[in-house]
Amino acid sequence: MATCEKKPRSFPVPVIASVIPVSVLLLLSIITIFWRLKRGRLNVSLSSSVGLSRKELSLKSKNQPFTYTEIVSITNNFQTIIGEGGFGRVYLGNLKDGHQVAVKLLSQSSRQGCKEFLAEVQLLMIVHHKNLVSLVGYCNEHENMALVYEYMANGNLKEQLLENSTNMLNWRERLQIAVDTAQGLEYLHNGCRPPIVHRDLKSSNILLTENLQAKIADFGLSKAFATEGDSHVITEPAGTNGYIDPEFRASGNLNKKSDVYSFGILLCELITGQPPLIRGHQGHTHILQWVSPLVERGDIQSIIDPRLQGEFNTNCAWKALEIALSCVPPTSRQRPDMSDILGELKECLAMEMSSKMSMHDSVEMNLVLDTDMTPNLR
Repeated sequence: MATCEKKPRSFPVPVIASVIPVSVLLLLSIITIFWRLKRGRLNVSLSSSVGLSRKELSLKSKNQPFTYTEIVSITNNFQTIIGEGGFGRVYLGNLKDGHQVAVKLLSQSSRQGCKEFLAEVQLLMIVHHKNLVSLVGYCNEHENMALVYEYMANGNLKEQLLENSTNMLNWRERLQIAVDTAQGLEYLHNGCRPPIVHRDLKSSNILLTENLQAKIADFGLSKAFATEGDSHVITEPAGTNGYIDPEFRASGNLNKKSDVYSFGILLCELITGQPPLIRGHQGHTHILQWVSPLVERGDIQSIIDPRLQGEFNTNCAWKALEIALSCVPPTSRQRPDMSDILGELKECLAMEMSSKMSMHDSVEMNLVLDTDMTPNLR
């Protein structure tokens, strides 16, 4: 009986020649992706959901285009105005699933045009962080342009710091807002590749949730730089009076440290309750000019917002002020990085919370001692 020996299969030379280059290319692609991941070059897309709640993730995942007819319906024919800025008016809206949203409509007279609108859409489609306002969707229908954001129940920080504000922020809340804002800005500067410079950081662009979590808004003027060391010469207007980096104003050179200066002014606002430009009988005084002589005298009580009525830890207040002043030297090279600022602010917040806990424990101990020492009258 004959046995049949199974011969090994042979592949034609052309097939082998075509498979090898494809395999090599595939291997190189995998190595490249792994290397970029290790280097953090894909941070924008891969770390985009860090710190987001389930509700925020459900909103973020939409990023849907809306028709102008849908925008009219969502806002109930633009019935309720909840804000206004350089881009246009902001209206309260309601989606079909029950989520409240804020709809920013580009006005015909807006100084921010189509270019800034598209820049904001593109950035918010890829940049996501718990301390950045999330984009739900957008409308780009001929001359009708709108951005649809998550709704922020407590408005903006500027409103909360006004003298006639009904809900006065306490010291711990102010420090937490500072930490939240620093986290959002640090993510833009160091968590994104390329780094993103906000360019118009100010109290009206810090929005607050119902739990007073702070989120940075208004990316219409943002610039993404090719490398961390880059600075760009900007010819068009950027920033808001009182917050603008003096070095940028003089030279037009924009970099991450321009945002650091603006953050320092914002922190001074939180500490003092004063606006960046303080109105007086002889015109406006910049907040740094107002605070400098008080710092020289060591008069922290006159620096801290008087509405707090002394309800703050003095050491913590001085530390917060030192952090703020470290952000505002006239030259950018003298200013710290946002990662260092964030670390210092977290220490400051921990100091305040520790002080409150110690005070609470002390009060409880006194109550116990008072109870033990009360005579038992029969």
